[in-house]
Amino acid sequence: MPVSVRKRSWVTSKGVKKQAWVADYVDQAGKRHIKSFDRKKDADAFEAGAKVEVAEGIHTADSTSITVAQAAALWLETCLQVGLEATTIDAYRQHVELHIKPFIGSVKLSQINIAAVRDFEDRLRAGDPSGEGARGAKPRSPAMVKRVRTSLGAILADAQERGLLARNVVRDLRARRTRGKEKHAEKRHKGKLRVGVDIPTREEIKAILDHAEGRWKPLLWTSVLAGLRSSELRGLRWDDVKFKEKEIHVTQRADRYKKMGPPKSDAGTRLIPLPPLLVNTLKAWKLACPTSDLDLVFPTGAGTIEYHVNIVQRGYLPAQERAGLIVPKRDKAGNLVIKDGKQVMEAKYTGLHALRHFFASWCINRRADGGLEMTPKMVQERLGHSSITMTMDVYGHLFPRIDDEEELAAAERSLLI
Repeated sequence: MPVSVRKRSWVTSKGVKKQAWVADYVDQAGKRHIKSFDRKKDADAFEAGAKVEVAEGIHTADSTSITVAQAAALWLETCLQVGLEATTIDAYRQHVELHIKPFIGSVKLSQINIAAVRDFEDRLRAGDPSGEGARGAKPRSPAMVKRVRTSLGAILADAQERGLLARNVVRDLRARRTRGKEKHAEKRHKGKLRVGVDIPTREEIKAILDHAEGRWKPLLWTSVLAGLRSSELRGLRWDDVKFKEKEIHVTQRADRYKKMGPPKSDAGTRLIPLPPLLVNTLKAWKLACPTSDLDLVFPTGAGTIEYHVNIVQRGYLPAQERAGLIVPKRDKAGNLVIKDGKQVMEAKYTGLHALRHFFASWCINRRADGGLEMTPKMVQERLGHSSITMTMDVYGHLFPRIDDEEELAAAERSLLI
């Protein structure tokens, strides 16, 4: 159908003369539409795109388009129907409610173009839904902006499949960008993991294990010496602990809602060799372990799936406190927390994932330094990462340098003498 661009002039009820450029066209259903623009080049650009979309039968006019918020609701319903994990859907819902709807929820899908997405990202980084310099808003991190943009792209893809949208401009935008620069900026924001700050030292790990008590002791030992994720520890079954072969087979995990399921990726299903001390620790624990209908290695006292927060609050943090691994507590602004005139102290490592970081560093370190000196590919397999890129992005800086002066001298002598 033809699309024409023309200038339109009119006088308002108050006698003010106004002008605009309008694109006058008929869509694929034979319905006439008029869209106004301040500039002729914007009208011409719309005309060019509308002609193609109408010819292909995929054009959606503003008057018939749904909003981003409505499209997001349809997408979340799709996520439920296809059976995504509850934790994944919760994360998606947070993206929608906290980041997408406040900024562009009322915008129609037909008005989402590359410029609109760029503006959305800029306002996310500034924490300003209005775009007018709102005060007190919290800027989003580069990692969060990336995750929210990915969710927006999924919303647009779902709408496109439903015939509610002609183009997924988020995918067009990503294709135009240099992804390496974006990833570099994200890594710079996160910073590298540091031993003694993000990763416990060997002395700290020994102190934690020495001061672990009761049913938490075998769990923390397994976390340190096998590198299992919290969800994998909570879902581990005795049938997957092979004492004769001295191995653990990771085949399932428990989510935050105590629902069992397979690992998040194929790489998560893996075999982990067990050192002798851990084998003996688990053998002793099996004799005292509460009976569990699910055959769990680390159940609650009643034999049910344990909560992650209980592991941290009742087992992990108290072990650090008994070991003297405490630091001054700070609030979100970085200020020291004072209560009743005294400085509040807390466990140095608040996240259980620090133990998994230690396991990774133990796998990476040289044998001369007490490590296993594994190759990057072996470390990836032990950790259950879906790609070697993930392993190297997180732990690449921990691998030993190959330009050590003594090693270079030895290699030189071997080559030339």
